[in-house]
Amino acid sequence: MFTRFRRKRIHPVLRNLLQETHLSVNDFMYPLFARSGEGIKDEVASMPGVYQMSIDEIIKECGTLKDLGIKAIILFGIPDVKDSVGSDAMCEHGIMAETVRAVKAAHPDMFVVTDLCFCEYTDHGHCGVLDPVLETVDNDITLDNLARQAVVHAKAGVDMIAPSGMMDGMIQAIRKGLDSAGFVNLPVMSYSTKFASAYYGPFRDVAESSPSFGDRRSYQMNPANRTEAIAESVADEQEGADILMVKPALAYMDIIRDVKNNTSMPLAVYNVSGEYSMLKMAAKAGVIDYDKVMMETLLGFKRAGADIIITYHAKEAAEILGR
Repeated sequence: MFTRFRRKRIHPVLRNLLQETHLSVNDFMYPLFARSGEGIKDEVASMPGVYQMSIDEIIKECGTLKDLGIKAIILFGIPDVKDSVGSDAMCEHGIMAETVRAVKAAHPDMFVVTDLCFCEYTDHGHCGVLDPVLETVDNDITLDNLARQAVVHAKAGVDMIAPSGMMDGMIQAIRKGLDSAGFVNLPVMSYSTKFASAYYGPFRDVAESSPSFGDRRSYQMNPANRTEAIAESVADEQEGADILMVKPALAYMDIIRDVKNNTSMPLAVYNVSGEYSMLKMAAKAGVIDYDKVMMETLLGFKRAGADIIITYHAKEAAEILGR
């Protein structure tokens, strides 16, 4: 006797009653890119619908997001001046601190997260202070700077810190810095398993963060390594991260499930720029039904184990879910 699975699929009401995974607007966090000036909203050619914005435009955008039911943003800063150590990132008058203060003043109910890294702020485009001998980021000096950066963001009023540089020991250093400054209740969402991925290409256009030499394979993860990927997130959980993350998402569904099964923390995924732009370009070429493929992709992240989905699709998905 074979099993008739289709009995539970034929009637649409029963089909919906038995759906195992559900997507909600509450799952989404929307990335925004801040730069100085006024009235600036420049679309990025490689990422249709994504913009570099001045702070006043970001404040307007937050109103639009709230109207759609999106209550969380993650901010990236594009400074006017870059240097070898990323000084703007550690300055209380830098682009990130100014943006956080302005957004929280205008939208105190918006949950504001800051990406904590140095690649957008250094003149060499790498994620911290360089070791001239090894020609890579000096891990331990960068840890001190990450802690300083975190405290600056905390004083500006951020709701959560999200370190993305993949420095060993970064969660411990940031947690110690925040706690020492009195921010014991400020959560940390770690980019705990972040791969050295080719899917980041368009992001480097919008964030202006391409390395001036080499690549980031000496500190970001090898895409071929599954066991190490789990170990990275387990280590960040042990250091005190409140939320873990896998980035990118689309080609790493197995890692999302592995991390979910091997840790006890909530899990975020970052639906990165290349993943977003591929769907946009495929839709433009007429080879996919954009809305359906987008929603299936986001549902796949949730099914794999994501509690939070950071995605440039958030506004479009929220509109569909609200219909």
